[in-house]
Amino acid sequence: MTAAPLTHTSPMGPIRSDAGAHLPLGLEAVTITGGSWAPYLERNARTTIPHAQSWMEKLGWVGNFSAVVDGTIAAVRQGREFSDSDVYKLMEAMAWEIGRTGDPDMERRFQELTEVITSAQESDGYLNTRFGHDGQEPRYSDFEWGHELYCAGHMFQTAVARLRTTGPDAFTAAAVRVADHLCEVFGEGGRDAVGGHPEVETALVELGRTLEEPRYTALATRFLELRGRGLLGEIEFGQQYFQDDEPVYEAAVLRGHSVRALYLAAGAIDAAVEAGDAAKVEAIRAQFDRTLARRTYITGGMGSRHMDESFGEDYELPPDVAYCETCAGVAAIQVAHRLLLWTGDEAYADVIERCLFNVVTASVSAEGDAFFYVNPLHQRTEGSTPEADRPTPRASSSQRAPWFTVSCCPTNIARTLASLPAYVATVGEEELVIHQFVTGTVRATVADRRVELRVATDYPADGEVEVQVVAGAGTWTLGLRVPSWCEGATAQVDGEPVEVDAGAGRLSITRSWTAGEVVTLSLPMPARFSRPDPRIDAVRGQVAVERGPLVHCLESVDLGDDVEDAVLDAAAGLEVVDGQVLATISRRSVVERPWPYVATTAPVLPTGGSRQVRLQPYREWGNRGAGTMRVFLPTD
Repeated sequence: MTAAPLTHTSPMGPIRSDAGAHLPLGLEAVTITGGSWAPYLERNARTTIPHAQSWMEKLGWVGNFSAVVDGTIAAVRQGREFSDSDVYKLMEAMAWEIGRTGDPDMERRFQELTEVITSAQESDGYLNTRFGHDGQEPRYSDFEWGHELYCAGHMFQTAVARLRTTGPDAFTAAAVRVADHLCEVFGEGGRDAVGGHPEVETALVELGRTLEEPRYTALATRFLELRGRGLLGEIEFGQQYFQDDEPVYEAAVLRGHSVRALYLAAGAIDAAVEAGDAAKVEAIRAQFDRTLARRTYITGGMGSRHMDESFGEDYELPPDVAYCETCAGVAAIQVAHRLLLWTGDEAYADVIERCLFNVVTASVSAEGDAFFYVNPLHQRTEGSTPEADRPTPRASSSQRAPWFTVSCCPTNIARTLASLPAYVATVGEEELVIHQFVTGTVRATVADRRVELRVATDYPADGEVEVQVVAGAGTWTLGLRVPSWCEGATAQVDGEPVEVDAGAGRLSITRSWTAGEVVTLSLPMPARFSRPDPRIDAVRGQVAVERGPLVHCLESVDLGDDVEDAVLDAAAGLEVVDGQVLATISRRSVVERPWPYVATTAPVLPTGGSRQVRLQPYREWGNRGAGTMRVFLPTD
């Protein structure tokens, strides 16, 4: 059932949707000032974004646009066929950051990049450095691998960020010309084709929403309707790799290349919401829910196969060869955010939290200048240190690398963190809901009155969240997510207890508020064992350890030895001391044999004594040098 439409002005965030249970709040409404998230945002602006720009300039990815202008592009072009998209994602991160902080130096650099890029645009609006110029393949001659529509989509998302934060400029004008060109070539009556890498669909819808231009949404819908008809050529991985094996809204589960599948799901939700087609939204929701239940790692990571960066079959979730591409974590956040807005169901806010804490921030180093492309849950060897001055092959890095030959992940991290305030809170009918716990302020119009909240928390170091009503006298509802992992949450308003419904997923307090009142939500955060579904063969008989939203792992740097033969004593329980999780670990007795199987019914017992060992938050692993690591630990 479609909720009654809600309306407000376009938020400074990645999504604008006026249909569904909740409306998004953007960067103009949420300010992060401290707590655990502020350092991530500051480091992203200070280090990660400039780091990405310096690599793209050094490797010639920015220079490709200038080479188009001077006619040398066919001879000198650098980077993969989709390198334009990484420049655009860098600029999207810049646009959000400029909107968030007003950074004048970043504005200057954005304008400099704009001048370089727009100078390469053709008279009919076409803009791409890989195709269509003297000595190159013709335009739109490789839909399977060419990524022309994909690159255009990332340009549109940058334009959306710019329009929603700063306003129209030379970059947004160029993006509109590209969009108009696509409508002319691929719109109704035009060429029947889809891009091998979905992304343009969600970008077109957001550009259409921002400019109130229905042609762009219509083109996105057309691309979605054409996918699944086998328009893309056969490849060794099958057409499900491109999600071109069956119609988008008829599939049962996400499949094929995980990032492609998730971007497509986000676009399919957007187009269905714009059309008011609740059945189609629910179809994608069902696909995503089944994917969460059967094809997702405990970290929120998606994609279990290296060979085609794809989802495996149900419960095919090996920890040591997990792909879990960082971009898939970003894309899962995008899908979950859209479903949160549509349904108001906090389960999707839980997904966002899991991916933010255990995929996105796990990828980036503590310094903000090195990254994991893939995120395994079990590192068997220390591996080698990536070269500091050369890009690393994307899946070969066993430690965080400063850059990759395919560097979609660093720029995806940058744009996600720069727009993070947009994922914090939403508004519904007479309700303001905080979904992600940050220290800062939240401002919104609720029940026709301006409300301002001041939030203070050290989450996830502890589970205390304090919300003070600064403004907003009158009757309305304050909602605070109660995470699904939490048991025994309690709450107070000015010291008076408030009942928390354990099964609701949200504490909702409706009352006549006065300025100065303080709500305190207390989320108990003991360390806990998490047992996998027995159908996940790869980790049957093992357990993981979590505390609050953080997955933990055992690192060799803490064990003082390799983690391969470590055994966790579950009977000894877990202990939290000064915020650190301690587990009792012993070592398995191992006998080397010429044949690795033996006929015996006797269990292999731990040996060598046991001791308490610190378990590191998974998102921080690998920051203390090379080593081995595992999330799931055997208990015998």
